[in-house]
Parts: sequence; C-alpha cells; structure tokens
Amino acid sequence: MDTRQHDGPTMKDSGLMALLWITFLLGLTACQNRPFLTESIYQDQSLIVRLAVDHNIGSGHSHPATMTTQEMTTVLSGMIIEEPTSLIPSLPLPGQKNEPPRHPAFTAAEIDLLAPLLVKGLHSAKPDEIVTFYWITQQPPPNDRVTSGGIFVEGDELHFILSNYRSSTRYPPDPETMSYRDGRSNPLQPLVPQEALLTFSPATALVPSEQGFLKNPFRSKRREITVLFRKLIEYTTDTVHEPH
Repeated sequence: MDTRQHDGPTMKDSGLMALLWITFLLGLTACQNRPFLTESIYQDQSLIVRLAVDHNIGSGHSHPATMTTQEMTTVLSGMIIEEPTSLIPSLPLPGQKNEPPRHPAFTAAEIDLLAPLLVKGLHSAKPDEIVTFYWITQQPPPNDRVTSGGIFVEGDELHFILSNYRSSTRYPPDPETMSYRDGRSNPLQPLVPQEALLTFSPATALVPSEQGFLKNPFRSKRREITVLFRKLIEYTTDTVHEPH
C-alpha cells in the first residue's frame, strides 16, 4: 500500500483553481459593467425607461434635475447621426426611408413620446442614478432594431449616451458567454459594433470631448456627448423672440 502523502495541490488541482478564479473574475467584471436598475418610469412592449445606478459613470449628478418637456424636446431635436460613408449604399430597413448620411437621431413622433418620459426620469433620479431607455424603433420581429442609452445631468451639462442606434437584436452571441446580449436588462451595452457618429446641432452648445490625459481613465469608452442645455434653451428663446 502506498503510504506517501502529498505535500500540496497537484498540477490538475492548480489548473482547476486557476480556471475557477478566471471564471469568477469574468463574472465580477460582467456584474460591474451591468447597471443596477432601480425604478421603472415607463414600460410597454417596445419602450422601457428606467432609473439605474451605473458605477462606470459614477455618482454626484445634479439629480433630481428640473427640465420641461419642451426643453428636452429641444435637446433631442439637436441629436444628429452621421453614418459612415460606403462605396456601396446600404438598402433601407423595412418601413425606413432612404436617409442621408447625416440626419436627425430621432423623428418628431419619437421625440414626442420619449421627451416627457426622460423628463419624468430626471425628476425622480437620485444623485447616483441615471435615466436609461431601451426602445425597439424598427420592426417586425425577429429582426427588431433597438435604440438605447441613458442621460444624466451635471450642473448645466446634460450627458447623453447612445449605446445602440437601430442595432439588430440578432447579432452573433457574446463570445465569452455564448449567449445573446440582453439589451433590456443592460440598455447601456452595445448589442453590435457601433459605427455611426453622434453629434449635435447647434455645435456651439456641444461641450468638446475630453482628450488625451484629460480624459477620465475610470470611465469606460461610450458613445456619449455633453450638451450645455441651459445655454441651448437661452439660444433658442433668443432666436424665437428676435425681431425680424
């Protein structure tokens, strides 16, 4: 009978422990990257607006924030999408008109529905919360197209995150988990690679993006723009009242 004792773990045991540790770290990273949804503002079959705590963005926001629906309408109306140019023009989606490469991010009908819900969310948000939205803007299923993201306010600056713009929900599964991304539970997660550029008009109300060493190294890269919304409102008001 072999009476020898092992002094430590075998190579097989060490490999198993390493695999378990890597799995734990991947799970921890996934949890950290997923916002913690806190309160539902609105929900139906195609649109979900909820408050969430996102540690990647941070806290200390100027919430609750006071905005009118008209002010939010002005902000959303200024969101512009610049599609990448292609030698072979893509065919429009079912029910979608052939749009120019530079076009508004939202239609007038979409803004009428979304603006009051985002205003309600900002009124209810706490300093550590942001307002998220997940919207099926193109149908029919199973080829749903999703537009999603979030907003938060810091002082006179409104931050707008566009994580998805008409993104397909049938994109190949996540290589780490081999499952399809659930955009409903994580509206800040891109479902597909995002190529279109998000900008704003008028450009004078847009805060320049942080560059180089000034960029926050603790904030993950997102398609995000910052708008001086109060300056925008003043500019719009002055333009409306300007004598002809």
